[in-house]
Amino acid sequence: MKISIIGTGLIGGSMALKLKEKGIADFIYGIDNNQQHITEALNRHIIDAGTDLEYGVKNADFIIIAVPVDAARKLLPEVLDLISDQQTVMDAGSTKAGIVNAVKSHPKRSRFVAFHPMWGTENSGPGSAVSDSFSGKAGVICNKEESAPDALQLVEKVAENLDMHLIHMNAEAHDIHTAYISHISHITSYALANTVLEKEREEETIFQLASSGFSSTVRLAKSHPEMWVPIFKQNKENVLDVLNEHITQLRKFKAALEKENYEYLEELISNANRIRGILR
Repeated sequence: MKISIIGTGLIGGSMALKLKEKGIADFIYGIDNNQQHITEALNRHIIDAGTDLEYGVKNADFIIIAVPVDAARKLLPEVLDLISDQQTVMDAGSTKAGIVNAVKSHPKRSRFVAFHPMWGTENSGPGSAVSDSFSGKAGVICNKEESAPDALQLVEKVAENLDMHLIHMNAEAHDIHTAYISHISHITSYALANTVLEKEREEETIFQLASSGFSSTVRLAKSHPEMWVPIFKQNKENVLDVLNEHITQLRKFKAALEKENYEYLEELISNANRIRGILR
């Protein structure tokens, strides 16, 4: 099978490595506006050739769109315009409703499968790609009833070869859930990093005193705005909803400290500890 990956960075590159390792891909084209990414992907043997969008799409059996969600939303209709009824297109975006709605009336809509691999790091670029990145992680397929059976079957096969377990849900539900378990984590991390940078002017002190707890909490603050601003934009209403609830929770902690209500503070922490039974 010939595969074209549009976006040869962290996600696209990691998929390419794994699909090559599993023998699913006989040949992989890389398509990227960043020529440095193409060169690095070639040097790391992530892709077999770099090419332009039209050639790469028309000459592949399977096309993976692994670019920021704003770009994917604009690019997907162009890709579907180029394909035949024997080709399959999959995206890897972190928001789904906007992307699905962008092609809901497209004549080739059934050749597209909306997919979200639930994995990522604060790093970017093909140099960060790792073949086993997706092992044991969830792969979400959205609005499967809108995809052709053979296209859906191929994406399920790809997900299984990435060693992911599959979940099916509609795009709107996906965006609500990811706002709560993914998107808010990034906003919190960005906000905490800005808080510390604002209050602690001595960078050397931050470096010397920061514990592993602080480092793990602000790790996501290293994530690039080129990826996350479009995600927040596409999922604005859901992110605002969870952000309002998060602010309410912060105010509870603030009020407990201001009023020296340490019993209530303990209650808040004990309630939060219930997450242990969910996330092991």
